[in-house]
Amino acid sequence: MHDEYGVFLGLDVGKTDHHAIALDPAGKRLHDAALPNTEAGLRKLFDKLGRHGRILAVVDQPASIGALPVAVARACGHQVGYLPGLVMRRLADLHPGTANTDARDAYVIADAARTLPQTLRRVDAGDDTLAELEVLVGYDDDLAGEVTRIANRIRGLLTQIHPPLERVLGPKGAARRRTGAVVAMRGPGRAAQGRPVKAGRARQAPGAAHGCSPC
Repeated sequence: MHDEYGVFLGLDVGKTDHHAIALDPAGKRLHDAALPNTEAGLRKLFDKLGRHGRILAVVDQPASIGALPVAVARACGHQVGYLPGLVMRRLADLHPGTANTDARDAYVIADAARTLPQTLRRVDAGDDTLAELEVLVGYDDDLAGEVTRIANRIRGLLTQIHPPLERVLGPKGAARRRTGAVVAMRGPGRAAQGRPVKAGRARQAPGAAHGCSPC
């Protein structure tokens, strides 16, 4: 039951630190401060708030940057939930003030946990797999961005050394970010997979058709 909780903790999570606001069932603030994103800091806060009763900890992001608070809360025996972003934005519009601050967001989360339990989503053990997948997807995105950056950098250096390469790469060079620069470095007559390129008719230099050497 919702009334079994003595503390409603809202966490606006961040990469290096969070903002934590805890309310009792009557809406009184039990805690309102920034919180380092460390296991020691989280355990200290849960121990402090645990004196007031069972804790319902609610985050705005249950994976990636919110994974540590979720894990520590579970390890301490507390229930964990999260408030979806769309719901949070709608609730934030109902609270006074327009500044989008961590403290304001943390209060919105804590107050929703206290008064609107139907807006919360349960963070189940199965969500751990989803969190791990999201982390992997994040790594993949980072790697893809790095590949694009390096390919563009190589392409830029090549065209600085030999400007006509820009015509060789052409507009397709931008679309072929991962292979364009590699093809240029492999040299003529080789494709990206290392297969010979079918030779076409060589362009004749001026005067070659008449058997004379170019000047």
